[in-house]
Amino acid sequence: MNRESAWPAPAKLNLFLHVVGRRADGYHLLQTVFRFIDLADTLRFEPRSDGRIVLATPTPGVPPEQDLVVRAAEALLKVGAGGTALGATIHLEKRIPMGGGLGGGSSDAATTLLALNHLWGCGLSNERLQAIGLTLGADVPIFIHGRNCFAEGIGEHFTDVAVPEAWYLLTLPTVAVPTAEIFRSPGLRRDTPAMNPADWRPGVGHNDLEPVACALYPEVARYLDWLRHLGDARMTGSGAGCFVEFRDEAVARAAQRSLPDHIHGQVVRGLAAHPLFALT
Repeated sequence: MNRESAWPAPAKLNLFLHVVGRRADGYHLLQTVFRFIDLADTLRFEPRSDGRIVLATPTPGVPPEQDLVVRAAEALLKVGAGGTALGATIHLEKRIPMGGGLGGGSSDAATTLLALNHLWGCGLSNERLQAIGLTLGADVPIFIHGRNCFAEGIGEHFTDVAVPEAWYLLTLPTVAVPTAEIFRSPGLRRDTPAMNPADWRPGVGHNDLEPVACALYPEVARYLDWLRHLGDARMTGSGAGCFVEFRDEAVARAAQRSLPDHIHGQVVRGLAAHPLFALT
């Protein structure tokens, strides 16, 4: 791919999410399965020769110095292209809602690392990019890894898993759920027994964050209650996105048409791998 290309940053769903413990430093130990879906942001990169990183399309309410795209580019510039005058102007087209538990910011950061590693000719390995990504956020390495996987720890350990072809009816309550608020809650269960990755099958598990999100944000609970008429409804990440899985696209689209007017939903397809997997 070249600099004129559109570089995709796909969203993810957590097919389950267990909190299995907590480290002494306060970080929660998780187990989850990440599934990439075809809802994606798009990034474009214009290399510069003045050493600057410029986000041409700032995210409203997010200062550039805090934006994960800018932070990812600057981290790669420091580690992979140190001592040069490389830079980039970055255009980001957002389609993944913020605060939905869909991993949009982490995915944008991962695509930035993959794209600029390629465009700048840094030559860093996938493992090195993952290490940089982990300094930006726990989910970033998964998007760099590029395969649907069973993730553990704080996101740094993962095992590839086979996930059958599926479509998902994805709904997004009109609330943004702050991840930190969910993990701070005294009501959060932190002792779910750990699972062997080899024992996971589609449909196994639940989301430990869901009861807390539902208690704090009743709209999430209302969406889940309605979606349970259609199947095994679940929340992704820390919310607020909720989904139901279908093995047949036509059935998923029929379910979408059955939604009441106050619930907006879209049908998304599960991906076998990240669209940029060939680069990893």
